[in-house]
Amino acid sequence: MKGIQYSIWIEAEHWAEGEWNIHDDNTDVIVTFEDGTRWIASFFTYKNIHTLAQKNQQTGECLRGKYFWGSDMVLVDECSRNRIEEVINHLILKGDFEVIFECVEDNMGE
Repeated sequence: MKGIQYSIWIEAEHWAEGEWNIHDDNTDVIVTFEDGTRWIASFFTYKNIHTLAQKNQQTGECLRGKYFWGSDMVLVDECSRNRIEEVINHLILKGDFEVIFECVEDNMGE
């Protein structure tokens, strides 16, 4: 798979300055390949899962923090661009990318 061209869009990079905490956050990531196909996944830090569970215990969400789920979830130690790129490259090389990311269907024109 060497030589595959793609771009990576990270939602958190478009937030206001200082809102992105790479150690305790989550962000959607879209990978667009040169053939135009787009794939999405949500990256969560391990710490962010704990933070969200604590918040849910207080707010009552998810049975007061008794469960948590996220579609197309990828857990990482940090949510930085470098780590996200590293994980995506690894998943492509190992052949796991299409198992973890979900293909985005464009419904424009319907």
